[in-house]
Amino acid sequence: MINISTGKVVRVIALAREYGPDNPHLRGYISGLNEDEQISLVALMWIGRETFGPDELDEALETAQMERTAPTEDYLGGMPELANFLEDGMDALGINVAHEEDNLR
Repeated sequence: MINISTGKVVRVIALAREYGPDNPHLRGYISGLNEDEQISLVALMWIGRETFGPDELDEALETAQMERTAPTEDYLGGMPELANFLEDGMDALGINVAHEEDNLR
């Protein structure tokens, strides 16, 4: 199970789309998340990128925790497709982000 709210993931997606993945607004937001939320964000990105399948969520979370060496905002900030990967990861897990995206507007 992911340990980050849909609203926070949608916020990261919106910031990545609006400012780009390597922007201080996005980096600051990601750095302000707690460790479990950051690990979940990385796992979601991996699922969206198809490094892991949706049925491998637990493995993705474990791997994200074990391989956590650089700040999450540095790792994710280097991915031009971050917003798409996160949205695809949420979709793969059956989590609809459309309602939360509507609330941001």
